[in-house]
Amino acid sequence: MSSETSPTIPSDRIVALDALRGVALLGILLVNIWVFSMPEATLSNPTVYGDLSGYNYWAWLGTHVFAQQKFITLFTILFGAGVVLFTRSAERKAQSPIGLFHRRSRWLILFGLAHAYLLWYGDILFAYGVCALGVVFLRDLEPQPLALFGVTLVAVPSILEVLAGLTADPTALASAWRPSAVALEAELEAYRSGWIAQLNHRAPAAFQRQTSGFVSYTAWRVSGSMLLGMALFKWGVLTNDRSSRFYRQLVVGGATSGLTVILAGVWFIQATNWDPAAGLFWRQFNYWGSFALAGAYIGVVMLYCQWRSDGVVTRATAAVGRTAFSNYILQTLLATSIFYGHGLGLFGQVTRLEALGIVVAIWAVQVPLSVLWLRYFQYGPLEWGWRVLTYRSSQQLRRSNHTKN
Repeated sequence: MSSETSPTIPSDRIVALDALRGVALLGILLVNIWVFSMPEATLSNPTVYGDLSGYNYWAWLGTHVFAQQKFITLFTILFGAGVVLFTRSAERKAQSPIGLFHRRSRWLILFGLAHAYLLWYGDILFAYGVCALGVVFLRDLEPQPLALFGVTLVAVPSILEVLAGLTADPTALASAWRPSAVALEAELEAYRSGWIAQLNHRAPAAFQRQTSGFVSYTAWRVSGSMLLGMALFKWGVLTNDRSSRFYRQLVVGGATSGLTVILAGVWFIQATNWDPAAGLFWRQFNYWGSFALAGAYIGVVMLYCQWRSDGVVTRATAAVGRTAFSNYILQTLLATSIFYGHGLGLFGQVTRLEALGIVVAIWAVQVPLSVLWLRYFQYGPLEWGWRVLTYRSSQQLRRSNHTKN
């Protein structure tokens, strides 16, 4: 296998970047577990289904404040950084960066379609693949215009939602905010049944996310976040090239501003007693606050990696980050096997606190499995397959004796 057809080898990777990706991947499950285990509408309105009192309220509040949109934002930012890394690598090997990257992205779109319609409607791979086809053309811009363009794109769905909140029919808002008991029961029955019956909800939910949801919301936020990731990568923020002082300021500034905005949103929606007319407005608090808090998380991980560059936690999270594609699908396989009717059938039957316990149990599988896998193999199984399809050549999977961690 020649170097001209090889992906980045593990010894050339940036450990802090991998560790950050691993943290983001693990954190995503804290929110995804809501829609793995409960009706889809609970993602926006937790009062729709399940107990929201006592410990379950605090489980929701903690997850909303510290996880919802923060880790997926971070994951998307890192995908943008990966666009720059991948195309730079192709250019060094005298390859066509656009052609190779587009082939890679088209395969990701196909993986996303299979994930969405065969396993779980909440897939993000399809959106990443489609958005990446466009943002790659902006990879050579300087960091400042990348960041400004990114923020502009991110602002679009926020503006659209505010306008919708001001002009939409209140009846339509109420229907979307709080689905009928019949609709909720149909979703519960579908996911407590077999794989075929689940298609009654999974297929239309996936289709909506990939069409109207993509055009009005996802494409803008995902593309904008990717551009921000490119800028942050070029500024050295994601590669641990900035000073400890810089990262400490990022932690303090991001956490202070982000938590202030997010908690103000919680106060706002509770003060309105979860009124449907306030629903689209309250989303804006977390929408913007998530970027600031994601910035704080970047600072925390970079500082930790500076402090313990070869520590157990750094190596473990980096292992998860290096196998993020495989681990993302593994989360779906494990969660659907626990909650869906073709598995244990616990959909709609666990509390929010119990769901967090299941998250920890899944982490307890993923983290050691990732570390163990990379002792013997260079890439995760899906990462390896993706590389074979991208480069159209065989790729060495098993580690040779001289390969470094």
